[in-house]
Amino acid sequence: MHVIATAGHVDHGKSTLVRALTGIEPDRWAEERRRGMTIDLGYAWTTLASGADVAFVDVPGHQRFIGNMLAGLGPAPAVVLVVAADEGWRPQSAEHLAAVDALGISRGLVVVTRSDLADPGPAVAEALAQVARTSLAGSTALAVSARTGQGLDALRAALDDLVASLPAPDRDARMRLWVDRSFSVRGSGTVVTGTLGAGTIRVGDELVVHRTDGTSQSVGVRGLQSLGRARDEVSAVARVAVNLRGIGVDDVARGDVLLTPRAWHVTTTLDARVVRAVDPVAVGAGAGVPEPDPLPSHVMLHVGTLAVEARVRPLGAGAVRLALPAALPVVAGDRILLRDPGSRRVVGAVVVDADPPVLDRRGSAARRAEVVRSLDGAPDLAREVARRGWMRGSEAEALGIVVPPGDRPGATVARRGVWLVDDEAWQAASVRLRAAVQARADAAPIDPVLALEAARAVAGVPDRALVSDLAATAGLDIRDGRVGLPGRSAVLSSGAEAGLSRIEARLRQKPFTAPEQHELDAAGLGARELAAAEGIGRILRLPGDVVLLPNAPALAMRELAALPQPFTTSDARQALDSTRRIVIPLLEHLDRRGWTRRLDGSHRQVAR
Repeated sequence: MHVIATAGHVDHGKSTLVRALTGIEPDRWAEERRRGMTIDLGYAWTTLASGADVAFVDVPGHQRFIGNMLAGLGPAPAVVLVVAADEGWRPQSAEHLAAVDALGISRGLVVVTRSDLADPGPAVAEALAQVARTSLAGSTALAVSARTGQGLDALRAALDDLVASLPAPDRDARMRLWVDRSFSVRGSGTVVTGTLGAGTIRVGDELVVHRTDGTSQSVGVRGLQSLGRARDEVSAVARVAVNLRGIGVDDVARGDVLLTPRAWHVTTTLDARVVRAVDPVAVGAGAGVPEPDPLPSHVMLHVGTLAVEARVRPLGAGAVRLALPAALPVVAGDRILLRDPGSRRVVGAVVVDADPPVLDRRGSAARRAEVVRSLDGAPDLAREVARRGWMRGSEAEALGIVVPPGDRPGATVARRGVWLVDDEAWQAASVRLRAAVQARADAAPIDPVLALEAARAVAGVPDRALVSDLAATAGLDIRDGRVGLPGRSAVLSSGAEAGLSRIEARLRQKPFTAPEQHELDAAGLGARELAAAEGIGRILRLPGDVVLLPNAPALAMRELAALPQPFTTSDARQALDSTRRIVIPLLEHLDRRGWTRRLDGSHRQVAR
């Protein structure tokens, strides 16, 4: 299917033309038919001679309903600009073309209607002159009469050529459907409609409704309909009606969006590059040049079917930062329209960064403007990762960044677990880690290592899981969960070394007579000395300040295995010639290693 929006001045025959092409009445409301003009969006569809299905989004032409018009125009990839032969170019013709131009819609047709009421030549010439300096430059122009049928066959052929030129959609992409209608069907519940520009939606899918106030709600797809028929799945590009499960009709409205869960970044801040600044009265005069005058501090931002007030921070010529009232799923590459309701100026822009950096230094806005003007809206993996140093792959994809598979998805980007890491940032982090470990070894030879969390912090990496790879890059060792210099062990003072040797000699004689605290103090073995001795494998420390030799668990197992099974704590204490202070943490240590197994509150047995 292909989707085309209409555009043009009020009462120039847009709905009549759609009805003549499709046989379907696009005006949904009795009020519209009574007044003879479209107030809200209308929809109709037909099949062309080539077999291509085309759905039309018929938008209102009256200036009072400009917001409704933009809701229909925003998601459409192509447009039919309608001008009446008997009235010619009119104010809303210019305003609609300004919106088309601002949104960068470059594929369309110029159709002069009512050719049976007046010579269409002057209207065709004027319309072509108006579109010549806009995104629709080069469009085919045709004259038709919906009443007599004159020119309709030629128009259908031109529509076939138009849809054949449209780019193929990505049907495997994540799904984002801007809602343009929400209503309730008896026996089915809530139904929303929209134009699906990418991806595929299926019955049974679990989706998220993200509202304009920033809140979201999980929903299920109960049913689908497209072109008036029930479907099991609908792929882009398509007009689709989605019957939702788990949400009331009052909880979803135009401007809300249906999303693939956990696949979209939401933001309250956007950096955008101005690409079209248009005078709606004389649209051709200013098209395609950056906005010469500053925007007001507040504008209406239109994207998809959404219209929301945004606060403007000028960064420099052709570059703005927009603050949204709530977090919304807008990403780099989205075309947006900024409208000043007071002056009716229309400014087209492309979002270049949906996760922009903080501007907190003198001159940072001007420097950022240079960057914004250089970006085309397609997020670049290397640039985005380099700016941050590292980012999760899922975060990159949620921002719309294409992440190729493999360990090196880019020339300067490596994949390390769930992280994408910039090569330069990685090398800088390894230098910081090496310097910190060296400084630690120089300052504290008794304990020359860093714990993993301390290593992560000094290196400046976001995840402790990265430290192992980083230590390898820096030429460091990781032993017992700590990072140190290769071959560099703790060095005890001469007094602590002598005290440790005396305790080791005693434990070799009586392995389960751990020294008391006063004995450790007398030996010069404080917390740092004991940690160092444990780090170099000379002692085993158990809870309760129990210090034994590293071979104590193995020696204990010899004695415990010789006991009648199962055995009690008292049996173990007698067999090891020790005390409860020592035996209980030792037995718990053996349990953790899986060498013994606790049966109940008082009995254990040796694991077989």
